[in-house]
Amino acid sequence: MVVLSKIYTKTGDAGETALGNGARVAKHSIRVNAYGTVDETNATVGMARQHSTGEIDAALARIQNDLFDLGADLCRPDMERDHEAGYVPLRILERQVLRLETEIDAMNARLQPLRSFILPGGSALAAHLHLCRTVSRRAERLTVELATMEAINAEAVKYLNRLSDWFFVAGRIANDDGKADVLWVPGLTRDA
Repeated sequence: MVVLSKIYTKTGDAGETALGNGARVAKHSIRVNAYGTVDETNATVGMARQHSTGEIDAALARIQNDLFDLGADLCRPDMERDHEAGYVPLRILERQVLRLETEIDAMNARLQPLRSFILPGGSALAAHLHLCRTVSRRAERLTVELATMEAINAEAVKYLNRLSDWFFVAGRIANDDGKADVLWVPGLTRDA
């Protein structure tokens, strides 16, 4: 259980932060950037939820919890059981990835196939979901970069990849099942 009795500790004043295993690293390290961008993704989901209801809101609530799991996963560099602490670190699991795939497939079944790229926008919820998509893609890029340097949980990368797809499809659902998508018209404004 996490207990936060004091919010500021002054331990980061020299530009370092503690990872989940207690190791201190630079705040600009790729690992901190990766899980920090996961946290940023979670904040954008919180903004999207200001405009969501029903099944999409319930799914977004699950995703927010998953994103905390993912942050815990990424802030813990050791992949094996922590023998000192006596527990296995929290990791994203394949079933969390599969749940996203199942939800994407169910939403996508309601939509007509795209014949053009779409512009981020439409309804307020769709616009926020597109922001979630782009921030989660950045989190994915940083996590993939981290994976080139250190061992990480492969399911973490898969989760982020599916998550951005989930946001894309949910954005189309939020635009009246794609009927209110804003389509890209190539070259439309070149001569305007």
